[in-house]
Amino acid sequence: MIDFIEELRWRGMLHNHTEEIEELLQMQKVCGYIGFDPTAPSLTIGNYIQIMILHFFQRAGHKPIVLMGGATGRVGDPSGKDTERTLLSHEQLDENLAHQMKQFHKYLDFNDDGTGAMAVNNLDFYADMNVLNFLRDVGKSISISYMLAKDSVKNRLEKGLSFTEFSYQLLQAYDFQCLYQSHNCILQMGGSDQWGNITSGTEFIRRNLGKKAHAITTPLLTKSDGSKFGKSSEGNIWLDPGLTSPYKFYQFWINTADDDLGKFLRYFSFRNKDEIEQLEKTYGNDMQGLKKILAEEMTIRIHGKDQYQAVMTVSELLFNKKADENFLKNIGPQEWNAIAEEIPTHKLSKEALADGVGVIELIADLTPIVSSKGDARRAIKGNALRINKKKVTDLNQSVDNSWLLHGEFLMIENGKKNKFLVTAY
Repeated sequence: MIDFIEELRWRGMLHNHTEEIEELLQMQKVCGYIGFDPTAPSLTIGNYIQIMILHFFQRAGHKPIVLMGGATGRVGDPSGKDTERTLLSHEQLDENLAHQMKQFHKYLDFNDDGTGAMAVNNLDFYADMNVLNFLRDVGKSISISYMLAKDSVKNRLEKGLSFTEFSYQLLQAYDFQCLYQSHNCILQMGGSDQWGNITSGTEFIRRNLGKKAHAITTPLLTKSDGSKFGKSSEGNIWLDPGLTSPYKFYQFWINTADDDLGKFLRYFSFRNKDEIEQLEKTYGNDMQGLKKILAEEMTIRIHGKDQYQAVMTVSELLFNKKADENFLKNIGPQEWNAIAEEIPTHKLSKEALADGVGVIELIADLTPIVSSKGDARRAIKGNALRINKKKVTDLNQSVDNSWLLHGEFLMIENGKKNKFLVTAY
């Protein structure tokens, strides 16, 4: 069993914590939680940092709670934000929450023993509370001056902060109290930008219950160039394969900057300290080899072994010049569907191919692979055109349904870099 605080410390994942919590974690099983607001359609790789915290917490013999912000998501957290959030509809928040809960069940162990993770929706805390009760029971617990002293508030006062977002601190503090009372949850964890909100909760519990509660925060992870972790040039890296394909997810890790790799290995690998240090020693300056190890581990964990194999097939097809006709024949439908997400893909009816169609018409008229029939002829004369890895040399070549791989796919290449997929329906 691991020492939780020490695990975070050597991984560089410990930013701050309240006094006594380290000794307490070593002496007894502790219940702790992290809150997640369902303001996005899926969890992101940025959210996964906090999932890793819960994972290590559980491995250390403690009980994690995932607190879903069915209520706080309706308000919006000002922490780390320059402007007011756009509020989502209740229906959208509920839909997001349901989807994210399915994701949490993939990445944490919700077993029935003493350390099994559990999920709580903070909307349950407020469902029967009217505004007057909230003001009396919650609003009187913390002073305005105390709330104004928090960085999450001070940083927004000049730019504008609505009462809605100002109240978020009270909601998060009350959440902590509810979990303390109902589940003996004495610890809240989160990113370093949450320190103010979390310690409002510990103060709230001290004043209202006369009890001691604790906080642990993790440094906000940034890239070596100062940019926010969890985004690519195309936007967020989602944990949902429908929003970020497994191939793009894999490539995110492969394209990691060399200077970030050591940090990412410690934040995201399940390997222990000795294993990670041995890997770094073994691979030395072979950063690409280390990136492949991390990319494989993360892709399998998030998307499964089958999707990882599909990613490897896509990579082989796109980057290995030795991939030939036999390689294409061994690609299954799942891999072809993965390929279809990564290269330009065009649909064509099988009826159009039934009696055979000239290759020039196929790539110039039925698909936008080349801009004109003249371009098609030049591609063929220049030995640049391949269909299913077969070089096309005959200007009058006919293509019919017998060319379709798995009765559905045609791979067309115009030069070394321009790859297209035709899917027949």
